[in-house]
Amino acid sequence: MPPLERAAARAMPALRSVGWRRVLVAALLLAGLASFAGGAGLHAKAWLAQCLIERAWQRSVAAGDPVRPWPWADTRPVGRLVFVRQARELVVLSGDSGRTLAFGPGHRVQTAAPGAAGNSVISGHRDTHFRLLRELRPGDEVRVQRRDGEWRSYRVTDAQIVDKSRVDLAEDHGRDELTLVTCWPFEALRAGGPQRYVVQARADSPADPPAGRPAGPADGPT
Repeated sequence: MPPLERAAARAMPALRSVGWRRVLVAALLLAGLASFAGGAGLHAKAWLAQCLIERAWQRSVAAGDPVRPWPWADTRPVGRLVFVRQARELVVLSGDSGRTLAFGPGHRVQTAAPGAAGNSVISGHRDTHFRLLRELRPGDEVRVQRRDGEWRSYRVTDAQIVDKSRVDLAEDHGRDELTLVTCWPFEALRAGGPQRYVVQARADSPADPPAGRPAGPADGPT
């Protein structure tokens, strides 16, 4: 993990404990710095954005309605992913445009909502949020928190490298599953190549909240 990404990840718990306005100011400052800092700044920007998005997700679950992560955002959080073996959590945003993916993994709106019946397709950048996809193995558990606060458990079934023109991966295959997509190869110098790395996971059962995390509206604003 790059140094700036590690530092931002360590800072997230502290950022959650400070006032909303201070966090927002920090995000704006970091966004400005990122335009000068190149790739390293983008790593830190992505991780700090997750802190703001996490707060918006907690408020969304508590209120029962989606809450913008910052006032001018054109996206809202729609679910939470928990990668159990990797001990990582990510909040999923609505939409998978490049602008949205700069801040977190994005849900393709034409597919099933995260945790709902059907095939939910979620994309993320290979060098930030979805870098961890290469660590997933068959049988790994992925938990999804829906917007109503309920949880579902999925098990990774396989991973494959496909051409980006493969539209069938987003189709409903008559089963409840997650399709997680990122660019391939992971170490490519340029983004947006012709290939995608796709991880598929099959719904296992309803799931309890991860240890130490209350369910549903108890995740409300702090």
